[in-house]
Amino acid sequence: MAHRITWLETGHCFDAGADEAVLSAARRHDVPFAYDCRNGACGTCRVRVVEGQVRYEDELPMGLSEEEAAAGQALLCQARACGDLVVSVEPDLGPPPQRLLARVDSVEALCGDVTRLCLELPVEPDFRFHPGQYMNVHLPDGSHRSFSMASCPAGARVDFHIRRIPGGRFTDGELTQLQPGDALEVELPLGSFRLHPQDYRPIVMLATGTGLAPLKSMLESLQGDEDCPPVHLYWGARTEADLYLDAEIRAWGEGLYEFRYVPVLSRAGEAWSGRRGHVQQAVIEDLGAELGECAFYMCGSPAMIASAKAELAAQGADPAFFYSDSFLFQSELVAG
Repeated sequence: MAHRITWLETGHCFDAGADEAVLSAARRHDVPFAYDCRNGACGTCRVRVVEGQVRYEDELPMGLSEEEAAAGQALLCQARACGDLVVSVEPDLGPPPQRLLARVDSVEALCGDVTRLCLELPVEPDFRFHPGQYMNVHLPDGSHRSFSMASCPAGARVDFHIRRIPGGRFTDGELTQLQPGDALEVELPLGSFRLHPQDYRPIVMLATGTGLAPLKSMLESLQGDEDCPPVHLYWGARTEADLYLDAEIRAWGEGLYEFRYVPVLSRAGEAWSGRRGHVQQAVIEDLGAELGECAFYMCGSPAMIASAKAELAAQGADPAFFYSDSFLFQSELVAG
């Protein structure tokens, strides 16, 4: 039995089989929902179910928390319609992704296992992407690796923060051999992780490790914005040595209306006088009753994101204002 699916904002209508993923049906009918991984991890195909219900073949996909599902959110790549559906998601009005041959501008170490890779793209000077998006590096065997842009849109130069994965073909192999002038085949911009200024809420950012990269892109894009709301950045790392941009972050407050930066260490030494533990715990301790008024941007390990969503929702945060990007692809689906 087929069910009728309607995209509220665009008016697109199409049929999906009862046992067919809604995204698969949409692709058959050339309906342009954004998507990427198609395994329920990235959250790119997230929508709000306005009318009707969806189900999943097994448990909830890893990119969707119980709190988000209860708030009416769904991931189309895994969701099956239980009947006719009306779904809501703003259409992606950004530039389409391009597959390009980029040139390496520089490669430098930021800390022990994190490298900054800067690329020059063969694009027009006004090339744009949404702060928070990522690129794919395509490898000769047909596989790819995904890395978030760490710089804000500013012409043809983009940079990335890449953590070495021991034994990883790219991060522990090819990246270490790259020299200025070398070529990399890349595809960008990709992904739906981006700022939502229409929320008109204080922004709380939670990052672990190189999950800082897309948040850095967002924060740099907000510099000098007179409409920028208060921003709180909580950056989790293991030790003080892993806070590879600490000094630079502390200077960002000069260009933001109201900026608070809180580094949080999980394996701090005795000399560390700052916060200890996990970023979501620090957020809850600091904001308390204000959590329900904020929008949350989370990037980093899947464990942090899942825990943060559950703990924040339990303390009154609204899952409708949770935006996240997980580094699952590099850490679990491929070997660096």
